[in-house]
Amino acid sequence: MTTDGPTASAADAKNQGSAVPVLVSVNVGMPKDVSWQGKTVHTGVWKQPVSGRRMVRRLNIDGDGQGDLSGHGGEQRAVLVYQLDSYRHWQQHFGWDDVSYGQFGENLTVDGMADDQVCIGDRFLIGEAEFEVTQPRVTCYRVGLRLGEPQMAALLVSHHRPGFYMRVISEGHIQPGDQIVKTDDGPHELSVADTDALLYLPGRDRSKLQIALQIPALSPGWQQSFRDLVAESGGGDGAPSHDAGPAWPAFRELRVAEVARESAVVCSFYLAATDGSALPAAQAGQYLTLRVTGAGSPAPLRSYSLSSAPAAGTYRISVKEERHGAVSSYLNRTLRQGAVLDVAAPRGDFILDGGASPILLISAGIGVTPVLAMLHQLAASKSDRDIWWLYGARNPREHPFAGEAHDLLASLPHAREHVFYSAATPAERHRAHAASGRITQAALARLGIPARGTAYICGPTSFMTDIRDALTALGVDAAAMHTEMFGTLDAINPGLAGAARRSPHQPSGPPGAGPLVTFARSCIATPFGSNWRSVLDLADACDVPTRWSCRTGVCHTCVTPLLSGDISYNPDPLEPPASGDVLICCAQPGSDIVLDM
Repeated sequence: MTTDGPTASAADAKNQGSAVPVLVSVNVGMPKDVSWQGKTVHTGVWKQPVSGRRMVRRLNIDGDGQGDLSGHGGEQRAVLVYQLDSYRHWQQHFGWDDVSYGQFGENLTVDGMADDQVCIGDRFLIGEAEFEVTQPRVTCYRVGLRLGEPQMAALLVSHHRPGFYMRVISEGHIQPGDQIVKTDDGPHELSVADTDALLYLPGRDRSKLQIALQIPALSPGWQQSFRDLVAESGGGDGAPSHDAGPAWPAFRELRVAEVARESAVVCSFYLAATDGSALPAAQAGQYLTLRVTGAGSPAPLRSYSLSSAPAAGTYRISVKEERHGAVSSYLNRTLRQGAVLDVAAPRGDFILDGGASPILLISAGIGVTPVLAMLHQLAASKSDRDIWWLYGARNPREHPFAGEAHDLLASLPHAREHVFYSAATPAERHRAHAASGRITQAALARLGIPARGTAYICGPTSFMTDIRDALTALGVDAAAMHTEMFGTLDAINPGLAGAARRSPHQPSGPPGAGPLVTFARSCIATPFGSNWRSVLDLADACDVPTRWSCRTGVCHTCVTPLLSGDISYNPDPLEPPASGDVLICCAQPGSDIVLDM
């Protein structure tokens, strides 16, 4: 047992049963690189106790630093607090006898200030400095890395002992032994433990979500998370709830009812139920995933946006033939009416909101397809919203759906159409009423794009990046911009450092003996093996881009559409994902599975 730990000593004995909370230890540490699962993590979770007075500043304590500022540190998370009572709880739970202050990554170890008693917005004076409570601890795998307990992030939540962050109201010196004096109560008395449970545990109270949004001290990130939860529950902003799950499980056979040539390089395929019944309505902007058995072995999977009206009874996808694209070439050149394809149900959250703000539908090339479906939906509902249609192509020969889009826009009372050709003759541009060049910030500024608009952007990755940057410069809120892509998604791997990303590949070593795991976006199929604790571990071994934070089934960062197959969980997540989704960080395949990643 270490001499500076929570069971030892003088500070503990002195403050046992004290009604006034006391600062027991000040802990600091600068970020460092740590080896973990064959990777390097840059982290500031290693904190050590320091003696004497320490200056607390707006962003941290002198001598302290954070490695990942996206989840830790900054003005709202300047100081992390953890309690002696929680130390004692974990000592009993794990049978630990060798612990020291700062081991949970906290800056301030305190006696008192329990998570179920301290509220968001409470203010405290410690020494010369004043603080305000802003949020619970972020669930993060690095506390488990520090403690040697991989499940620690989930346990902190399920045991209602997360600890909390404070911002610095007034800078000043603090030192161990300082009394902690409450100077103000947070509004609405929402405790740290209750706030943590609202975000991470099932059975959340919607009235408490609304209360949380009325607490000014709550950090902006948590406020946004709670706004999203209110919206998902149908909370008064017109946004739909998307918890119903996919229209059918796994893959289903659909018949190619019609093939239509849209341009020199784009074909549309109308898909219908093999029994002639109407297909379930999709949401405008969603996509289908196809297993194309004639295009290779094993059969490759590809995702394509629906380009038709959402409630047409059939589905239309429109595919551009790409140079060296085996699947797109097969579909454009070989697939014929009457063929049968394996198709997963419509999925995706690139869908129209239910508000009244102006809508910016901005696309280039074959990226037109999901926003065209949105335009169909707006026309079918006779929308009176301001609608801006902006489309970029090289020339009219590479401009599919020109007439279809024009007719839909003509039926809407407040629609504007702006087409840009980057490589067309003056006569071609004149006939199409198209502007010269590409869609740029300068072009958007000349058009007078409304800054309060909601933008839906689809096209090549570089195009979407440029448009987002342009809209940001013109004052459009980043939260009001939505993009769609069908390549691998950007990875979210907090704290990983120093490794160049490789293209997805088969894992090293002998193949596994378990079920086949297919990462559809990455075009990788490989058997699961005993080397991997979870599907996430296998994805990491294949360098498939992944998204995760807690790695214990709490934060839902890793939620991924499960296109087919069965999974089990170990450990069980604290809150299961929506139907049709899977938490890959704690999932193991029970049969061959296909994941949309």
